[in-house]
Amino acid sequence: MDRQTLEHAVLQNATDACARETGIKINIKLPKKAGQRVDAVLAIYHHGKRITLEAEVRNRITTVDTLLPLVAARHEPEKFVLVTPQVTARMADRLKAAGIQFMDEAGNVYLNQPPLYLFVKGNKNPEVTRLPAVGRAFKQTGLRLLFHLLCNRDLLNKPFRTIAAQAGVAFGVVNWTMRELKELGFLEETGTRRNRQTRLIRKKTLLERWVTGYAEQLRPKLIHGRYQGPVGWWHNVVLDPETALWGGEVAAAKLTRHLKPQDVTLYVDKQKPNTILMAHRLRKDPLGDVTLLYRFWDLDAIPPDQDMVPPLLVYADLMATGEQRNLETARMIYERHIVQLIRED
Repeated sequence: MDRQTLEHAVLQNATDACARETGIKINIKLPKKAGQRVDAVLAIYHHGKRITLEAEVRNRITTVDTLLPLVAARHEPEKFVLVTPQVTARMADRLKAAGIQFMDEAGNVYLNQPPLYLFVKGNKNPEVTRLPAVGRAFKQTGLRLLFHLLCNRDLLNKPFRTIAAQAGVAFGVVNWTMRELKELGFLEETGTRRNRQTRLIRKKTLLERWVTGYAEQLRPKLIHGRYQGPVGWWHNVVLDPETALWGGEVAAAKLTRHLKPQDVTLYVDKQKPNTILMAHRLRKDPLGDVTLLYRFWDLDAIPPDQDMVPPLLVYADLMATGEQRNLETARMIYERHIVQLIRED
């Protein structure tokens, strides 16, 4: 069975389970063609009232998913519902606390649509639908390539070898990533032969998938280590971009003048990570508040924002924390810097 058919099965199983558990009636309206903004529209009928929600099917729900709908996914998160094979009791509580509606194939559900209010957790179903594993486009190498495509909109229509060289990936990676993006409804081609033009579509959803994939697949592989430095050492420090760049909360504070950082994130050149350690007397500490990650792009391909990583990566770092305290700052960065990246052509 292909992914779309399996996702439709998850939708049907989840709405059926919700109906059995609560007695409400739910109709599913699927998109007429692939590549539309949502996976389905759910019509819920309760005491003569029709409630319409946009549904998105996820393989599983992560910590990042508890923040995304509140920042970037929807300006009206109350009109949005996540549908997934299984929601754990712990994740159900997190989603409810964040105000994110959900339902799963076991009959667990959270809907807050006054006068309708449903919250069921703890149900288990050993026969949940197994959606295909995450595609290669959202694994480490594909995520590196997507970062370049999202940051540099002109790169997409360059020859594959040029794209590969700028992104620092193999030619084959570009080939199969482009093919997979097209299959998933994120890539559209127009024209023929020499006049062929390629553009990213559904860029808001693509960005969400990248942010989630970055937190789960790529970021953990970039970590050099955790460190501790003198109190407030980072205040007023201007970095040499060739050596290190601010990311995470410090970069977010510099971009917005809003956040008071509690953790420090630095992206360092892989060949010389010790330069920043010695310059600022950072010592190894597994519980330290300084995280060093390796920079995974070339500065010529994606120039720094002064001594900071690009805003897309600052935003992704904030989302990866899963911290509600970063929510307002993430929203500010999204509205000031990210919207222009995902504006449809």
